[in-house]
Amino acid sequence: MARITAPEILKKKVNGEKIAMVTAYDAAQARLVDAGGADMVLVGDSLGMVVQGQADTLGVTLRDMAYHGRCVAAGLTRAHLSVDLPFMSYQVSVAQAMRSAGRLVREGKAQSVKLEGGVRSAPAIRAIVDAGIPVVGHVGLTPQSVHAMGGFKVQGRESDAALRILADALAVQEAGAFCIVLEMVPAELAARITAELSIPTIGIGAGAGCDGQVLVYNDLLGMDTRFKPRFVKRYADLEGVVRDAVQAYVTEVKAGTFPGPEHSFAQDTTRLYGG
Repeated sequence: MARITAPEILKKKVNGEKIAMVTAYDAAQARLVDAGGADMVLVGDSLGMVVQGQADTLGVTLRDMAYHGRCVAAGLTRAHLSVDLPFMSYQVSVAQAMRSAGRLVREGKAQSVKLEGGVRSAPAIRAIVDAGIPVVGHVGLTPQSVHAMGGFKVQGRESDAALRILADALAVQEAGAFCIVLEMVPAELAARITAELSIPTIGIGAGAGCDGQVLVYNDLLGMDTRFKPRFVKRYADLEGVVRDAVQAYVTEVKAGTFPGPEHSFAQDTTRLYGG
């Protein structure tokens, strides 16, 4: 089956078709997300928090992203694969941004790359697109700027801030991105941006007015119920399922009931001892 391309994602907005994106980090997750019908799979630098257990995304390296991109690509047959450019892999210069994007395509098997920032990132977006690599933008809450923003907070509530985010989104579109993530902005602002852009918007904590939505694999499956942001809906409680399964396994091992005869192999003693 052919993989979904960037132009096909762009057409979904024209056709009024909602876009479902899921963030995943390995081949097993990718296989299940792909089978579930997701249009796009994002290898997010959120792996710093979800996989590596860090407090933010800032410690994730380009090597990390290429590795996880390659893993996820191995599990996909249909969904479009986008991979994040991590912190300080594109901010230094346009040339650096192009090299980093090329590495994610070559080593990480990405079909597109995602980077944060609007007006300030437009030159990098334009150069990457001109090099033949599709780009997904990201405005609103940009986690790589968590220290400048004072934490993981909703952005654009005041009119001046809202206008800056709109300007950022327009700059991303003008630079040539085919899609843009709107993170943690008021629903009204996200709807306005969606109406003004000709490229699809993918919301996370941005209301129902976007052209699509994205959730992290672990969040939508309820794999860490300590994490309770307002924008997450859990479609399963796998934390409880996994915990109970491990507890049952531990109990049987300690009781000596696992493994049973059906989990063991018999020996051909006649042949073994030459009898």
